[in-house]
Amino acid sequence: MAAMVIVNTPGDWSAAYWPLLHAEWHGWTPTDLIFPFFVFIVGVSIVLSSRSAGSFGTIARRAALLYAFGLFLALYPTFNLATVRVMGVLARLALCYFAAALVFRAVAARPDPVRLRTVLAAAGALLVGYWALLTFVPVPGGAAGDLSPSGNLGAWLDRTVIGEAHLWRQSKTWDPEGLLSTLPAIATALSGVAAGIVLRSSRRTVDKILLLAGAGLLALVAGLAWGTRFPINKNLWTSSYVLLTSGLASIALAFCYWLVDGRSPEGKWHRPLIVLGTNALALFVLSGLLVKTLILIKVAGADDARVSLYGWIYQHLFAPLAAPKNASLLFAIAALLVLYGVLELLYRRRWFLRV
Repeated sequence: MAAMVIVNTPGDWSAAYWPLLHAEWHGWTPTDLIFPFFVFIVGVSIVLSSRSAGSFGTIARRAALLYAFGLFLALYPTFNLATVRVMGVLARLALCYFAAALVFRAVAARPDPVRLRTVLAAAGALLVGYWALLTFVPVPGGAAGDLSPSGNLGAWLDRTVIGEAHLWRQSKTWDPEGLLSTLPAIATALSGVAAGIVLRSSRRTVDKILLLAGAGLLALVAGLAWGTRFPINKNLWTSSYVLLTSGLASIALAFCYWLVDGRSPEGKWHRPLIVLGTNALALFVLSGLLVKTLILIKVAGADDARVSLYGWIYQHLFAPLAAPKNASLLFAIAALLVLYGVLELLYRRRWFLRV
């Protein structure tokens, strides 16, 4: 969550370090790991949360509320239904949670080996099916296997079903959180479910760590290998991207499990992670509102020109402090500290935004 804030709130987008930017199309950067890691941990939380094995109505309600928060952020501040983006980060999380929770609910009462095989088989079917769709199904008026931003099958489907007015405003011809690419994203969530099943199993701590790390390494290698034929691409959420990011997420989870549960008692250094993690939805919503509000408010700039408060703060308080890239990063860190202060207050009062 901290990395998400740093990435999403630079002082100047043109002066950001490359690891804090997404890959333009094929390929990946550290920033491209943030969203799939979040989807992965949603899958883990499905196993750890007793509510995820509840009724269909409970799962549907939680998914609907999550989607509603995303829709509110998309509408704010103009609330123009004619151009609102109907997909997005929280919309994808809602769909991934809904599908993965239903899969886990269907096998929750089965033995661990059966649950693992079922979940991984479902994830594998989604990855192979998605690869086949993008590789062999021709776009009407186009050709099969076109993986260009506007020419791929997912982009065509989004334009046809959702309409260009409701797609990502930076492109209008495709959406990085579109309908078809949600299928492999569900596989990412299911990989998290598999990791959660391992964590909740009766295995020894060291065996859990080794299994998570070993499986993660295998997925990582498989993703890199598949990426030579089906490129690693965050915007398309390709199957190779799923294997790569889920593998890295599993390794990271194994390391965190060893560091926190398997090695050291809880200490003061854990607190910021707990504060951010227990109110992750609040942090996401507040960060989005903060950025949009600071951009919405206009103040007098140079030569009395009207500029956003966001830009004014950066130019007057941060730009003079350092070189452009460092100043931009300092702005993002300051935004994180402000938001952390709000979350610290919420944590002390035991106020949590949950669905």
